[in-house]
Amino acid sequence: MIFCDIGNTYFHFYDTKSIWKVAPENLDKKFLTSQVYYISVCKEHEQKLLKLQHHARNIAEYIEIDTLYVGMGIDRKAACLSIFDGVVVDAGSAITIDVMHEGMHLGGCILPGLFAYMHGYASISPVLKKSFNFNLNLDDLPQNTQDAISFGVFKSLKGIIESMAKNKKIFFTGGDGKFLSKFFNNSIYDEMLIFRGMEKTFKDICSKEIK
Repeated sequence: MIFCDIGNTYFHFYDTKSIWKVAPENLDKKFLTSQVYYISVCKEHEQKLLKLQHHARNIAEYIEIDTLYVGMGIDRKAACLSIFDGVVVDAGSAITIDVMHEGMHLGGCILPGLFAYMHGYASISPVLKKSFNFNLNLDDLPQNTQDAISFGVFKSLKGIIESMAKNKKIFFTGGDGKFLSKFFNNSIYDEMLIFRGMEKTFKDICSKEIK
């Protein structure tokens, strides 16, 4: 059994022992050694998977959380399903922030991912085409353009997350989640959040089908 989270950039796999990711152009049958259960936010990439394993099963319709939010992405639902109380930050192509309170999803927001921020600055002016300074200290005011851009993005993200989290624990996941988590004392990075939600859903499916 293999779980697969199909994103806009990568296929993320979990076989209950290890996690790995594969770029769409490198997807091959060798990665699909058993039955695949998946969720997807990208139709094009989903079709790539189904061409290699026709019987792969999409479990998105079974993933449910208590929320009033309309149009919530399936990856966000899966991640939130694994947290009873806290704030879920998935920092990938986009950065999503969702608040869970005693099993209920109170709401959330969507921001550009770090790579999108970088491209946004570059589109304004060639002078702003800079990479981020990932060693930046947010307690010091910037003294050059690279640091100014980095400070603006990191500090604003920190402020938004703190304002939504209040005193709740913050759970980070996604490609840039580990980096962002270092700015918070009450946070942990957990690459298993989405897969844990998928596992929980799979167990529910199995129990219902047995009945």
